[in-house]
Amino acid sequence: MSGQPFVSVVIPMRNEAATIGLCLDCVLAQDYPAARFEILVVDGESDDDSVAVLKGYAERDARVRLLRNPRRIVPTAMNIGIRAAHGEVIARVDGHTRIARDYLRIGVETLRRTGADNVGGPMHAVGGGVFGDAVAAAMSSRFGIGAYFHFGTVEREVDTVYLGMWPRGVFERVGLFDEELVRNQDDEFNYRLRKAGGRIVLNPAMRSHYQNRQSVRRLARQFYEYGEWKVRILQKHPRQMSWRHFVPPMFVAALVLAPAAALVVPPIGPLGAAMAGGYVATVLAVAASSAGRQGWRTWLATTGAFAIIHWTWGMGFLAGLLRHANRWRQPDPPPARLEAESRLGLSD
Repeated sequence: MSGQPFVSVVIPMRNEAATIGLCLDCVLAQDYPAARFEILVVDGESDDDSVAVLKGYAERDARVRLLRNPRRIVPTAMNIGIRAAHGEVIARVDGHTRIARDYLRIGVETLRRTGADNVGGPMHAVGGGVFGDAVAAAMSSRFGIGAYFHFGTVEREVDTVYLGMWPRGVFERVGLFDEELVRNQDDEFNYRLRKAGGRIVLNPAMRSHYQNRQSVRRLARQFYEYGEWKVRILQKHPRQMSWRHFVPPMFVAALVLAPAAALVVPPIGPLGAAMAGGYVATVLAVAASSAGRQGWRTWLATTGAFAIIHWTWGMGFLAGLLRHANRWRQPDPPPARLEAESRLGLSD
């Protein structure tokens, strides 16, 4: 990369009217040279005021461009943006995320200093209201999700990061995002990247704030889909899976099947009850620690957030085993690679 590589910020968006303005304000306020980055917002057929908000920004600043994503899902949005990008560095920013003023500058510096193929920072979840704050606490806990980027504080090489910044050549070498995956497309891409010899580095100095879900229904749907689509990752890349991915579905299956199994093997009944009791006690204790002195409402809300994350992920995974049961032996073509000759507008 040259001294000040041109950066293309790709923002997948669908129905983000409440947050896209703050997101764009943060990107436009970067201390990276204004002439050295562009913003491509890829809209997935929003039916709220997102596009109207975006057009207002595009009229005021030529760096902001609006692209359409008829398929509406994130991997397609990323591929549309990457193909249209002029930059030699691609940075993903989500429409419900606010990045720090030095995010792009530190990201470029980290790519150059480490020689990594993807860099990013930790996800700092932001709530709103009692339940939203409880979700933020649960997502920032090792007990809640477990991935290092949710709680990491030390720069290190990792399996995956939040958002991400890549040299453009990575997509020419490894391929684009897998457009089948409604969820978990970043996990799948980063696995392919590491399998090809690439390195991923988390730098805590790359600060961003993620607006998490603030309702039970939306949180449950989010993690159910994460679990469901993780099955396709298992089918495509079995070695991408970690032991912790199997704990929630095994636990859910054990508790659901225990009453029926107890009719045949009576000792299973007390064993299942002990497992359930141990889980409840653990969740209550961890939630109390996460809630601190914020009161019993926050404690109970955090307990509920942990339970929703664990149970819906596990239920989604089990449902995915049924939904994708016929896909184990179906080979999938690899995601398309970015054509090298499509690179435009690079640094002088």
